[in-house]
Amino acid sequence: MTTRLWLITGLILLAVNLRAAITGTSPLIGNVRQALALSGTEVSVLATLPVLCLGAFAWLAPRLARRFGTQAALCAALWVLALGAAVRAVPWPTALFAGTVLAGAGIAVGNVLLPAIVKDHFGRRIGLFTGLTMTLMAVSGALAAGAAVPLAAATGWQAALAGWAVPAVLAAAVWGLLAAPGADGRHRRTPPPPPRTTGGSLLRCPLAWWVSAFLGLVSLMFYALVAWLPQIMQASGYTPAQAGLMMSLMLTVGIPLGFVVPLAAARMRGQRLLVVAVTAAQLLSLAGLLLAPALGWAWVCLLGTATGSAFPLAMTLLGLRADGPQVAAELSGMAQTIGYLLAGLGPLALGVLHDVTDGWRAPLAVLIVLVVPEAIAGLLAARPGHVRPGGREDHSAQHTAARADGRLVRL
Repeated sequence: MTTRLWLITGLILLAVNLRAAITGTSPLIGNVRQALALSGTEVSVLATLPVLCLGAFAWLAPRLARRFGTQAALCAALWVLALGAAVRAVPWPTALFAGTVLAGAGIAVGNVLLPAIVKDHFGRRIGLFTGLTMTLMAVSGALAAGAAVPLAAATGWQAALAGWAVPAVLAAAVWGLLAAPGADGRHRRTPPPPPRTTGGSLLRCPLAWWVSAFLGLVSLMFYALVAWLPQIMQASGYTPAQAGLMMSLMLTVGIPLGFVVPLAAARMRGQRLLVVAVTAAQLLSLAGLLLAPALGWAWVCLLGTATGSAFPLAMTLLGLRADGPQVAAELSGMAQTIGYLLAGLGPLALGVLHDVTDGWRAPLAVLIVLVVPEAIAGLLAARPGHVRPGGREDHSAQHTAARADGRLVRL
C-alpha cells in the first residue's frame, strides 16, 4: 500500500474516533448516574468535561507536531483516547472522570491536527477531504448515539463505554506505521514555523479571533445539544428510547451535509450565504422545540440540518483562512483552544440553569439568544481572506482570487 493510501486510511480512522466516544456517552448518563450514585452537579461536570478537555489540551497539538512529527503526535493521541475509553468503564467515579479527561485529551489533539493533515497532504482537495472527514465524524457520532442504549442493555454500560477503545487502537496502529522509521516521509512534521509565526502572533489577528469565536459558538451549540437533547425531549413527553433516537436522528440528518458543505464552502470566495442559512435553521428549530414541542421530530430534523452544516463549515474555515499547513495548525490550535473552552461552558451552564429553573425552557431560550453572536462571528469569519505567517491578514482581491482558482478549490 502506498503512503498516500495509508494516509487516507489513517485520516478515515482518525475521523471515526473524533466524536463517537463523546456522543455515545450522553444517552447513558442516566445509567451511569444510577450505577455510581452521582449527584446532579457531578452529572453536569461529566457532561461538560469532554468539551473542556477539547479546549484545555488543544494548544498542545501544534507543539507536539513540531517536536515529534504529526504522525507520531496523532499516534500518541489515539493511544491516550483508547486508554481513556477503557479506564472510564471502571465502575468507580474517579476512574470515570479520569478516563473522560484522557479521552478528551486524545480527541483534542486529533481535532487540531486534522485540518493541518488535510492542508499539508491534500491541499488541492481541501473541500473533498474535509467533507469526507466531517461525514465520517457525523456517521460515527450518530451510530454511537443510536447504539448506546441497546448496547448497554445487552452488555452493560461499562462495555458500551469501553468499546470505543477498539477503533482508537486501530487508528493508533495506522498512524504508528506512518510515523515509523523507514516509512516514506517518516516523521513528516508540520513545517518549522517562519521566524514570527507563533500561536501568540495569531492573537493579534482579528480574522483568527472571528474564526475562533464562530467555531466556539458552533461547538457550544452542538455539545450542549448532545449533552442535554435526550433529557429535553424526555421532559417534553418522549420516552428515553425515543429521546435517544431523536439525538441519533439529529446527528444522522447532518451526515450528507458534512460532505456537501465543505465542498460548497471551498468553491466560494466568501461563505456568508452558508452562515446565514445555518444560523436561520438553528433559530427556527430551537424556537420550535421551545414553543411547539409536540412537533419534536420535525424540529430535530431541522436542527440536525443546522448542526450538521455548522461544524463542518467552521472546520473548513480553518483550512480556507490559513496560508499554509503551519498556519493551519496554529489557527486550528488557537481556534479550538478558545472555541472549546467557550463551548465547555454550554453543557455546564445549561445543566445549572435547568436545576435552578426546574425546566428546559430557560436553557432553550439561552441557546436561541446565542444564535445572534454566532451569526455575527460567522459572517466576519466568512469574509474572503487569509491568516498569513506572523498573524497578518490578506484580504486582497488578487490574492484571494488566485487562491480560489488554485489549489484550495480545485476538485
